[in-house]
Amino acid sequence: MEQNKEMTAEESLSLITETLNNSRKEITRRSAKYYILWGTLLTVFSLVIYFLWRLTDKEAWNCLWFAMPVIGFLVAWLGLSKKQEERVSNDVSRITGGIWSTFGIFACAVAIFTLAYSYVSDGALELGRTIRAMVSVASLTAEIVLLFGLAESACGVALKNWAMKIAGFVTGIGGLAIYYITGANEEQLLIFTFAGLVLVATGLIVKHQFK
Repeated sequence: MEQNKEMTAEESLSLITETLNNSRKEITRRSAKYYILWGTLLTVFSLVIYFLWRLTDKEAWNCLWFAMPVIGFLVAWLGLSKKQEERVSNDVSRITGGIWSTFGIFACAVAIFTLAYSYVSDGALELGRTIRAMVSVASLTAEIVLLFGLAESACGVALKNWAMKIAGFVTGIGGLAIYYITGANEEQLLIFTFAGLVLVATGLIVKHQFK
């Protein structure tokens, strides 16, 4: 009887492990289309804003970034979710969702504090304030792309997917390299272009893995 109970416990543990592995694979498979979607939007928006900023010499074009999440969530809701696929909900999905939620919170917090500091500094000349604002925005770009790469690598660890792990490192470290090469000007947006292309490539690789 004791041996039978032990075997039952082992079989239960094996079943739980298999179920988690299957759900992890399903979550990874479905994430491919969202990687491609957000990577495409990030690439397009960064290039459009980059060329508009360069042609007009106006940083105000960065306000277009606020349209990207609206379009992205709308496309995801209307297009990618039309199949009415049953969502996988377990510890793995909650962990990956928590990772991206945490990234969003940290990215917004960093953006708010950085911009607030650069534009609300007391006793600064207008020229000095403008230069400091440009440098702060540029460093903000590097900080966000570093957080983005960290979040993607963490998801790769949670989902046990090598493509996501590598892509996260490439995005974060590669983005920092581009930042130090381009400097504090409109070329900083090429960091997001780079991150978007890496995200699209990751989605295509993951999609190919589950053909």
